Amino acid sequence: MDTVKLTIDNREVEVPRGTTILKAAQSIGINIPTLCHFEVDNLGIHNKPGACRICVVEVVGRRNLAPACVTECMPDMIVRTNSMRVINARRTVLELILSDHPNDCLQCAKNGNCELQKLAIRLGVRENPYNGEEHAQSTYQLEVSPSIIRDMNKCVMCRRCETMCNQMQTVGALSAIERGFPAVISTAFNQHLELSPCTFCGQCVAVCPVGALTEVDHTSKVIRAITDEKKTTVVQVAPAVRVALGEEFGMKPGSIVTGKLTAALKALGFDYVFDTDWSADLTIMEEGTELIGRLTKFLAGDKSVHLPILTSCCPAWVNFFEHQFPDMEDLPSTAKSPQQMFGAIAKSYFAEKIGVKREDMVCVSVMPCLAKKYECGRDEFKVNGNPDVDYSISTRELARLIKMANIDFNSLPEEKFDSPLGESTGAGVIFGTTGGVIEAAVRTAYEVITKKPLPKIDFEELRGLEGVRSATIDVDGLKLNIGIAHGLHNARKLLEDIKAGRSHFHAIEIMACPGGCIDGGGQPLHHGNQEIIKARWEAIYRADREMPIRKSHENPSIQAIYKEFLGEPCGHKSHELLHTNYFDKQTTVVVDVEK
Repeated sequence: MDTVKLTIDNREVEVPRGTTILKAAQSIGINIPTLCHFEVDNLGIHNKPGACRICVVEVVGRRNLAPACVTECMPDMIVRTNSMRVINARRTVLELILSDHPNDCLQCAKNGNCELQKLAIRLGVRENPYNGEEHAQSTYQLEVSPSIIRDMNKCVMCRRCETMCNQMQTVGALSAIERGFPAVISTAFNQHLELSPCTFCGQCVAVCPVGALTEVDHTSKVIRAITDEKKTTVVQVAPAVRVALGEEFGMKPGSIVTGKLTAALKALGFDYVFDTDWSADLTIMEEGTELIGRLTKFLAGDKSVHLPILTSCCPAWVNFFEHQFPDMEDLPSTAKSPQQMFGAIAKSYFAEKIGVKREDMVCVSVMPCLAKKYECGRDEFKVNGNPDVDYSISTRELARLIKMANIDFNSLPEEKFDSPLGESTGAGVIFGTTGGVIEAAVRTAYEVITKKPLPKIDFEELRGLEGVRSATIDVDGLKLNIGIAHGLHNARKLLEDIKAGRSHFHAIEIMACPGGCIDGGGQPLHHGNQEIIKARWEAIYRADREMPIRKSHENPSIQAIYKEFLGEPCGHKSHELLHTNYFDKQTTVVVDVEK
């Protein structure tokens, strides 16, 4: 490998040619402050605009200071990251950024977790000598969508959100508009997010260093519901939440906190605490049956069958294909997501069992995903205007709610979910990571098709964190070709292959977020640390191994609901309650040229 040697703060370092000063410094434990810089090498995400100039360093022999994030190391280069000239320049740059930034830290959703705030503390900025021109406050009004709040007056033009939206997700909802001082990151023609191609995945929120992009907070509405004696409050918890929530309370990444999480929700005052893993098992029964049905017809020579079948559990992915590939809306499974299946069952079957009217039940979900907020507000998931799921809160919101209630999370006893919508299998919990949905489906499909027990339950060939994966599963002589993608840029590759006739897959699982739900837009922030994602991923499969039942079709409460209420998978009542349809959301932007 071609390398270069240089000196940073009197320490020699040798790095591959093309390495930036920032990465070279990090390799020897020197932490140069940054704001706009963001990259995740293994995912191919690189945000290197060199725009903020917080990371400037002194290079001996050069007149001007150099931004470390975009300046490549050269042979025999001598770099100083801590000289008084460097420190003064960083402070001045930060003061200039702060001079055009609102001073409402106490009310800001990012207070305490704001990178600009942390930089001010690190660089000792306590007062601001600059009182120059500010962005016109009336130009960028606060915008509240179903999932995401945009406050562009707080935008520092780091362009991280633009990188995530365009490189990682290939959605194209966010980009720089205007020029010079009025420049800001926004949608095309500054249209509302709901009118843009935004999928509400929340990855932009996850990387925003300030409060310019935050999630819509439903905690106050949840509190009101819990305290309303006329309402019966039911809460469901997604699988990925249990392997990430502990991070908000000082636990190491990958800690499984299922029992404490259940105890916390009961302490908060919810009447019933259930598990979305249960409805994940229900999803497998419906989606798996649909897969088997399509395959059977396809193998019988039915040319009307549309393959590959695409999973439909991820609402951001559903938004993506509705906006970007509406001509392929016949490919995804019609099965609702586990969140929506749970809400539909809770407000019908369970409400009937406990004698509560639908309108008197409030169904809350705790999700790793911000798109779930948008999903539960979709009109097709309502009955006479009453939503199946009333409110969805993120893992971060739940952590804030627990802290607000002064609950000592770490000392809580282990408690179990309530019955019957809290009994689940290992197949349900692996929904929380990329590859998990299709593995859960294969566990059931194999035994339904062959009428034989699985020779091995762990399909290792379906696991991993590579962006696009494929595997062939031998189902008693039937070669089932499976594709898996996480991150919407990878999903786009597979969809374009299908359109071009290059796809050989029978089934494809797609999750919008990198790593799947474990890295959802509502999870505890990790600032690109992939070791945290790996720890959550390992915890998901550890939780699966620890379950006494690991196949969805063997869940006794799932068997019971079909016997008592639903009839059979993909039957009339199941279709009515558990299936949906999709829409063409390709948008045409109309511009008023006279305005």
